[in-house]
Amino acid sequence: MSSTGTMLGVAVPAAVLGAAGFGLASAVQQRATKQVPTSRTLDPRLLWDLVRKPIWVLSIGTVLAGLALQMVALAFGPLVLVQPLLVTSVLFGAVFAAGMAHRKLDRVLVLGALAVMAGLAVFLLLARPAGEGTGFTASADVRPLAVLLAVVVVGCVLAANRFPGEVRVLSLALATGVLYGVTAGLIKVVAEQLRHGGIAEPFTQPSLYVVCALGPVGFLLSQNTFQQGKFISPALAVITAVDPLVGMAIGVSWLGERIETSPPALVGQAFAAMALLVGIWVLTHRGEHLRRVAEMRAG
Repeated sequence: MSSTGTMLGVAVPAAVLGAAGFGLASAVQQRATKQVPTSRTLDPRLLWDLVRKPIWVLSIGTVLAGLALQMVALAFGPLVLVQPLLVTSVLFGAVFAAGMAHRKLDRVLVLGALAVMAGLAVFLLLARPAGEGTGFTASADVRPLAVLLAVVVVGCVLAANRFPGEVRVLSLALATGVLYGVTAGLIKVVAEQLRHGGIAEPFTQPSLYVVCALGPVGFLLSQNTFQQGKFISPALAVITAVDPLVGMAIGVSWLGERIETSPPALVGQAFAAMALLVGIWVLTHRGEHLRRVAEMRAG
């Protein structure tokens, strides 16, 4: 088998299994967050309440397994391959959530999840990022993108604290997706450091420590998101759509990767982005409709 075939033979199964792990963990965590008092955004007491739920604690193991598989996939496969496969966590999450709630899987939610997955996958495949992405380039200025992403996260957190309902949920999901995207981009760097420099190399570079700082914040925001949302699909769709897009922006801006900018590719990317947005819209509105129906039946 060629070296490329070996890389894909490792990266693809690892990415799909990682996506399944993330989907299962998200479904479990969304269910567990409903069983504890509602907390304010970024309030660490939410984690204190959750850690006393055994099923939530077990889900952390699933998250760690998913992260390990993601690191393996990113070490052996390109970002453009791994990230679209990880988006399948939207569908895995919807299936697991429906199973744990003992209800039928809503077809409209499934179609919306498939639209998100297809739109994002086509977008990334048409963008075709190229380059090794093994580390920060000498000419990279991280400040413009870092400031933009920080402004988005802070703005989303402020909006979540100000507005209720779906605006709050989607704001939290967007902030979570941005932080996860930054973390994923830096995990790519750490994975390459491990692969080429050995186990000690990441500890001599700042990327690992930034991951350790941003990862817990993104995780806490995700728990806030799951607690506020009635159904898992809308929030998880936003998180998993924003995550790879931010990762791709980091790859291009910081790691020296390149994307396809020919007119046909840009047109295709625009249509793929529209499909992605339509999928998120369907998930959001269908989830809100099902929430209202469930409240009417309960009342």
